[in-house]
Amino acid sequence: MTDKTRKIFFGITIVVPILLYCGYYYGMMVKNAPYRFTDFQYFRLEYGLNDSLVNKYNSKTGNYQYETTGGHIKQLNMKLSKDNLLYLHRKAADLGFWNFPEQEKGDSKKPAPKYLIEFVYKEKSKKVYFDQNYDGDPSLKDANMRLIKEIQKVLDEREESLVK
Repeated sequence: MTDKTRKIFFGITIVVPILLYCGYYYGMMVKNAPYRFTDFQYFRLEYGLNDSLVNKYNSKTGNYQYETTGGHIKQLNMKLSKDNLLYLHRKAADLGFWNFPEQEKGDSKKPAPKYLIEFVYKEKSKKVYFDQNYDGDPSLKDANMRLIKEIQKVLDEREESLVK
């Protein structure tokens, strides 16, 4: 085998398949690219004890309804700023929200808070139903709780700024 044919053989058997695989792999990554903030439309959060999701927020309408410690339902209209929405979008991306399973249910016999989180974009949306009794992967449960705390923190700060 001459030196020239050895190079051709090497190129055909090793380099070409690697290049084809890279093209396929990165093509799939671009096709399934993370959700972009430029396509973001709104998010909503619903939560409550057991199946009564009485506490609700929708960033599109600004409607915020929650149950006070006294058991009364309080309703307000508060829009979040673009910075707040960008912060929540990035926090969801950092925590891997797009890879969460849609249903994360736990033991239904024990009363526990349940959450519905949905991020809606122009062409895609992601909705996750999370039960705080979820007995699956602990890191997934932790990521859900961290995202919920971040959303709640932003809502609380916005409500506090409206009261002042």
